[in-house]
Amino acid sequence: VLASIVRMVEEAQADKAPIQRMADRVANYFVPIVILIAGCTYAAWVFGGAEFVFAFRMGVAVLVIACPCALGLATPTAIMIGSAIGLQSGILIKKASALENIARLDTLLFDKTGTLTHGDFRVAEVAHAEGVTKDDLLKTAAAAASVSTHPLSQAIVSWAGEKGIRYPAAVNGQEVGGQGVSCEIAGERVLLGSRRLLEEHHVSMRGLVILSRELEGEGMSIVYLAVGDENLGIIGLRDKPREGTAEAITLLQHAGLECVMLTGDRYEPAEAVAARLGIETVEAEVLPGPKQDVVAGSQEKNRQVGMVGDGINDAPALAQADVGIAIGSGTDVARESGDIVLVKGDVRDVVRAVRLGRRTLTKIKQNLFWAFFYNVIGIPLAAGVLYPAFGLYLKPEFAGLAMAFSSVSVVTNSLLLRRVRNRL
Repeated sequence: VLASIVRMVEEAQADKAPIQRMADRVANYFVPIVILIAGCTYAAWVFGGAEFVFAFRMGVAVLVIACPCALGLATPTAIMIGSAIGLQSGILIKKASALENIARLDTLLFDKTGTLTHGDFRVAEVAHAEGVTKDDLLKTAAAAASVSTHPLSQAIVSWAGEKGIRYPAAVNGQEVGGQGVSCEIAGERVLLGSRRLLEEHHVSMRGLVILSRELEGEGMSIVYLAVGDENLGIIGLRDKPREGTAEAITLLQHAGLECVMLTGDRYEPAEAVAARLGIETVEAEVLPGPKQDVVAGSQEKNRQVGMVGDGINDAPALAQADVGIAIGSGTDVARESGDIVLVKGDVRDVVRAVRLGRRTLTKIKQNLFWAFFYNVIGIPLAAGVLYPAFGLYLKPEFAGLAMAFSSVSVVTNSLLLRRVRNRL
């Protein structure tokens, strides 16, 4: 694990941010332009009647003072310091471009289960239809849930184990993406999952709709159980938000980002959880595949989109987003798909990552400004524009000293980024 982290940090520090590519393009033109200016400086002084040595010295001074080292150092030094600060704070930045892009985000999409919440469901309510006993409901539900790896199914199996419930074996289990599970128990078809799953198989709700809506309004996730065409009942499960999630959402909104919650749950429980966390926009009943489409849809509106997720079904959306942020406690696929990994699994680290990205981008812009400003002032001075009026000019050795000072100043300014670590 440590070797993998070291490798990713090295790759991030070697990666080029978009603003670095811009600086590289400028440098490609900068060098020949400076050589041309140096030649023109020499020619101007020679034709102006200056001695050869003096004119040559002026041309050399222009070449020396205009060394593009400061331009080249402006971005990578800030990126290196920023990624190091991130790792020390539990934020693993896998790409230098992510550190810049996260500073430009205006929309953040959050997966619900396992990201905004712990994903550790607990059975909170059980309701059975008329003519069905509670024991029959729980045995059948636990048997069907045993063939699934979904957090809701695992919670039902764990709860049955805690209650000492012995359940029959289920065969021919098949997970229906985003809806639930279908299997056979004692030769009968059993459905365990969402209301949509039962409706697609033409199973009547048998008067449980009102109760299910009440439980959904309390933020519970509802699992329906049916045997054949008969609805046996519902199970309500509750999940707790991660610590500090509401605080993180508030801080992100104050920073000017729109926060959106994505979930496969129905709108009622999704909106109840969103209201508790302070999220105004909810995309509910989103199946695993369309999550990527939601990200792409936001990007088509010229939005800079970040995606925060933890599961396998979040991986396509993480890859599609301008910045994919993976929860460190999530799946390996999610961590590989994300550009940034929150090692501690704390949603508040999203706020820290945004702040770090913005501070780093500001530092890069400062470095580039001073690098350009230095050249704008230094090149004319080295060319001797002040010599006719004031007798001032730069000797090549002093021009070299000034050039070295510009590079040192850029590195020093980048090192000052360390001061923000305790203020993230």
